[in-house]
Amino acid sequence: MLGCWRAAAAISAGSGRWAGCVRGRRRLSMAKSKFEYVRDFEADDTCLPNCWIVVRLDGRNFHRFSEQHEFKKPNDDRALHLMTKCAQTVMQELEDIAIAYGQSDEYSFVFKKKSRWFKRRASKFMTHVVSQFASSYVFYWKDYFKDQQLLYPPGFDGRIVLYPSNQNLKDYLSWRQADCHINNLYNTVFWMLVQRSGLTPVQAQDRLQGTLAGDKNEILFSEFNINYNNEPLMYRKGTVLIWQKINEVMTKKIKLPKETEEKEVEVTRTRTKVVPLHCDIIGDQFWEEYPEILAEDS
Repeated sequence: MLGCWRAAAAISAGSGRWAGCVRGRRRLSMAKSKFEYVRDFEADDTCLPNCWIVVRLDGRNFHRFSEQHEFKKPNDDRALHLMTKCAQTVMQELEDIAIAYGQSDEYSFVFKKKSRWFKRRASKFMTHVVSQFASSYVFYWKDYFKDQQLLYPPGFDGRIVLYPSNQNLKDYLSWRQADCHINNLYNTVFWMLVQRSGLTPVQAQDRLQGTLAGDKNEILFSEFNINYNNEPLMYRKGTVLIWQKINEVMTKKIKLPKETEEKEVEVTRTRTKVVPLHCDIIGDQFWEEYPEILAEDS
């Protein structure tokens, strides 16, 4: 009774404490309300422990998007560098990513086996990666497509796959790089036939139907004097993103003893940054050179 009397006195004095007390109790009662049962409908999407978590995103309907934004064929350096910039942004925001691999309009992000990020909830991994990537694509568009207006926002979808062993993960990344080679070889020949031989897309498709890799290389060399092995590695191998320690030289103003004016001196600082590589990841050399990627305690 004494507490109620004090509360009544407080509200009569205009302090508002009683109202605050009521609001606090209302919030507490709402947290345990009869509606809370709806939480039972949420599915448990926790990823299995001790597995590599791969989030792969793809551009949605990017064939139409690239045509309407006048991408150069068969490869547009602006688009590829923009994709890499977005992927670097994702890795810098979500530091549990050990490695990423990208080609064309797709990127795969590999989270560490022991990651406890967001309690390993699959929905959190996928939504954070896709939303960060998509927003970065719009944000950095003007840095790469200076003369091309973004006509409409792009869309990306994502999926999650778990790989229990290091070999499974290496085979997955090898599969994506092999896919990059197959697609790029086909597209290179296809667009040479369209752009330089004057074939229609349908005619070029018919010409390449049933051809093997050797046949396509022969067409490029004999008809267009192009050695496919001399094409840029970024086109043929895609882009690998890894963490590396980089020494950065910066200028800093300091005031030396017994001197009145500041002087500029060079200072070297070591920072860990996301670095793009264009190299083979199917063989053993890459993994021997960067063993820390697969290290259990990385």
